[in-house]
Amino acid sequence: MRTYPVEEEEHIEKVIRACPLCYVGMADENGRPYVLPMNFGYEKGVVYLHSAQEGYSISILEKNSQVCITFCTDPGLVWQDEEVACSYRMRADSVICHGRVVFEEDYDEKVNALNIIMCQYSDREFSYSAPAVRNVKIWKVALDEVSAKEFGVSARNAFKYKDRSQF
Repeated sequence: MRTYPVEEEEHIEKVIRACPLCYVGMADENGRPYVLPMNFGYEKGVVYLHSAQEGYSISILEKNSQVCITFCTDPGLVWQDEEVACSYRMRADSVICHGRVVFEEDYDEKVNALNIIMCQYSDREFSYSAPAVRNVKIWKVALDEVSAKEFGVSARNAFKYKDRSQF
């Protein structure tokens, strides 16, 4: 089983769109890592996130706005030989991105970002109350670097494990 880099923009966007969550990594002033699972929206090379106005992540990002955002499709267990432990592997696609968080303060831009986030999860149109928009923190991350991989790609004789409740 192999890991292959992916460069096609369409494939990368397909992986991002398939994910219900992303994982946002940052480092505090002591270099200690902090990773959050977050809902997100994606449009034209920009990831949009939302949170409360205050908290540990906000205090980190005010000092160091660099983040790493990871997306991973739902993994599936595959193997080449059912009797050989080392032939077992998870099969999935991943996208890893780097960028800097900019907090969006403009009211109309915050509404636009909320709409982009909601498009990830629903085809419906939403409206937002003024207090809700004012009280949400919108993170805008223009992606500087993007890499993607397919991992656990099956060899010719690999099998997919069907019943995930077994592990």
